[in-house]
Amino acid sequence: MKVIADFHTHSRFAMACSQNITLNGMESAAIEKGISLISTGDFLHGSWLKEISANLEEGDGKGLFKLKGSNTGVKFILSGEVCTIFNASDKTLKKIHNCIALPSIDSVKALREVLLKRGILDSDGRPILSMSAAELVEIVFGIDNDALVFPAHAWTPYFGVLGSISGFNSIKDAYEDQEKHIFALETGLSSDPPMNWCVSELDKYTLLSNSDMHSLPKMGREANVLELEKNFDYRTVISAIHDRDGKRFKGTIEFYPEEGKYHYDGHKNCQFSTAPGSGITACPVCGKKLVVGVLHRVLDLADRELGFRPNNAPSFTYIVPLREILAYALRKSVYSPIIDEEYSKLIGHFGTEFNVLIDAKIEEIAQQSSEDVAQAVKNVRENKIHIEPGYAGIFGELDLLGRKKTEKKGGQSMLKLAP
Repeated sequence: MKVIADFHTHSRFAMACSQNITLNGMESAAIEKGISLISTGDFLHGSWLKEISANLEEGDGKGLFKLKGSNTGVKFILSGEVCTIFNASDKTLKKIHNCIALPSIDSVKALREVLLKRGILDSDGRPILSMSAAELVEIVFGIDNDALVFPAHAWTPYFGVLGSISGFNSIKDAYEDQEKHIFALETGLSSDPPMNWCVSELDKYTLLSNSDMHSLPKMGREANVLELEKNFDYRTVISAIHDRDGKRFKGTIEFYPEEGKYHYDGHKNCQFSTAPGSGITACPVCGKKLVVGVLHRVLDLADRELGFRPNNAPSFTYIVPLREILAYALRKSVYSPIIDEEYSKLIGHFGTEFNVLIDAKIEEIAQQSSEDVAQAVKNVRENKIHIEPGYAGIFGELDLLGRKKTEKKGGQSMLKLAP
């Protein structure tokens, strides 16, 4: 059976996250999206862990959980994100976000007890700990050999393992001898598989795509597609991620990387951005140094040309979240009640958001909504959209129906490949 999984989420206990995030709400959102396996997020936070322990029970797959009494089929994987801050061998300060998954609440509690001695875990769902990434991995696997650890949003300038500001030039450099436990990485919203394929060193890692959601509507803006048996368990999921033969890890559902908020170089305050290769390193308005974006950083580390595709590389599909499509097509705010009504109507007819975005017939979407909505979905599927790339913390601007005929700032467009 096809399983769509989102392995990186947050709770209401994480900084800048919606107070509406509950386990029940996460299950409901997963059903609407078409997600079968969802991360609990923030499992090291004491209050959230109490809710997890009180409201979840192990389901029909060992090491995976479900809401008590629920028969929806939505499974939860126990997971959380940790920020490690440390000085590298060259004395530079490194800040790396790491995602961790574990198969039991007992293992989560054991990890929490160890890490409580190293920092504060209850002030933020994503705790900040003064230790190296390698030390964190060693601790995690010392507690449970079935753990999963992967770098979160690997290319983000400030907190990505390969980021331009606090990152390293390789996964091995970052995790040292503990790199033996790292077999996957999260590409993040501002990069996609073709960008990562430019760096041959990454060939041995499974490229995961997750939402890193801070509110329920953001769930599944990126996700992973696996082919598993109906009663799949934790070890099966980890094995599927680990395998490189494409039989169980089928691919990813991708945010257009240009829409990500760190794709281009730029300066947020002066609203200036530029593509790699422009030669501009400082803001022409104020003179401050530009934040080097993900595309620039990828090209710096690349040893292949854009367009290279490794043998047996998993497939991928670009999407734009349905609420964004509706807001654009209907010229309304994404938070408008009209968008809520239209979204609910489409989900009611087609079953899930992913069905609308990926599988539903365009003619049927037009019948249920409008010609503009249907054409926008079609254009997204066919990569016939224009995006003003995001930069320095600002999301990119979408033009799904050719309403804006302006050139992108900085010139060249990122090469797009059919999945």
